[in-house]
Amino acid sequence: MYQIQYIDSSCCSSYSWNMKLFFVIIFFTAIIFTACERSPQQIQQIAREDHFTLEIGRLEDQIALFMADSHGIVRQTRMAMRDGFFYISDGNGAKIQRFNSYGDLLFMIYNEDLNPPPLSLRPLQEGSLVTRWAISYPLLEPGFIAVDSRNHIYVQDRMPYERHSIDPESRAYLDNVVLHFDAEGRFIQFLGRDGIGGSPFPRIEALYTSLDDDLAVICRLPTGWNVYWFNSEGAFLYEIQLRNDTIPIPADRDMVFASLDFIAAAPDSRRLYVKINYFRDIFDESTNTRTGNEPDSSVIWIMDVESGAWINTIEIPFFEFVIDERNTRETFRVFYSMVGVSNNGRIFLFFPVAEGYSLLLLSSDTDYGNESAPLYSNLHQQQRLIRVSLDELYYNEFNVSADGILSAILVDEWQARLVWWRTDRISGN
Repeated sequence: MYQIQYIDSSCCSSYSWNMKLFFVIIFFTAIIFTACERSPQQIQQIAREDHFTLEIGRLEDQIALFMADSHGIVRQTRMAMRDGFFYISDGNGAKIQRFNSYGDLLFMIYNEDLNPPPLSLRPLQEGSLVTRWAISYPLLEPGFIAVDSRNHIYVQDRMPYERHSIDPESRAYLDNVVLHFDAEGRFIQFLGRDGIGGSPFPRIEALYTSLDDDLAVICRLPTGWNVYWFNSEGAFLYEIQLRNDTIPIPADRDMVFASLDFIAAAPDSRRLYVKINYFRDIFDESTNTRTGNEPDSSVIWIMDVESGAWINTIEIPFFEFVIDERNTRETFRVFYSMVGVSNNGRIFLFFPVAEGYSLLLLSSDTDYGNESAPLYSNLHQQQRLIRVSLDELYYNEFNVSADGILSAILVDEWQARLVWWRTDRISGN
């Protein structure tokens, strides 16, 4: 799951991004300089399918994307797509919606104190026969959302302020829980770090469902990243700690420093895909003083969750663009951003260009069960173009489904479009 947002917001993976301002600068720099260097004909396009639009607002079939509360806070809007159904977590609207691919609202979970009564949905009651329904639940600030094979819904939410705390060891602010709803939207339980009813999570960066309907909760702390892993019943299984001072560095690199950028859980195995960017200092040769740093490389480390061992690495090529100015031609290399992982270890990355996004798909033929397999696998990569117009950049939220479909919410000044690209049909998936 990945989000790009160009309005005032307190969020960002899949993930609000801490370097949002830097990304905006790079985005428009890339648009300026790749418009001449990279035309749409140079990269094969993937056809975009627009499914439906939602108006901006607070009614049940709208999305409260730009609505702010009395304090002027704009909260997260997240989405997930599974089996052709779109699930939207509307932080401003304090509601969760499920739509089919035609845009029909099937059900909604909503905070009745913060929303008007639904007009087209009936309350869901035991024994009642309804085809479209609404369920009241006191959501506060729903955020990241994931859906498993049972169509059970997991969503991040904030705890009431009086229940916030600080972990003395990691100095992390603990204020998040994960709510678990069944396929009809009925509340089952909430999860904390210890499992069912456990203590609150630190800042949540993503939610993923995995093998056997496991749930992975990706968290960011001042000291690094933690991943909490639960089974389908909510029982705690594993905690993986990735501290800032123990981020792995490839053996063939020297004098580099690392920045952990993104973590995704595989949907079909108990594996984590950890994207780490490496930088190298730049020195003025005449004075031997440090003048800055430059990108060195970007590597995805693959971890076996059960053993905690790194089992493989995949090096990501740079996105390159060329600037011609005053008879000087210079090539720039920048990192791709990671969107997610689908079945069979296919990795989705992209970078903004003038026509939309340059999409890079990576996959490996390494046998993970073979301990003698090479560290760097035989890598397969494909590059495609996905089109997004300039007026749809008010807010973008991307999601990669388990079967490899890339979907998104694309927002202009007036409405939100729910779209997808059938990336699952690209050969090699």
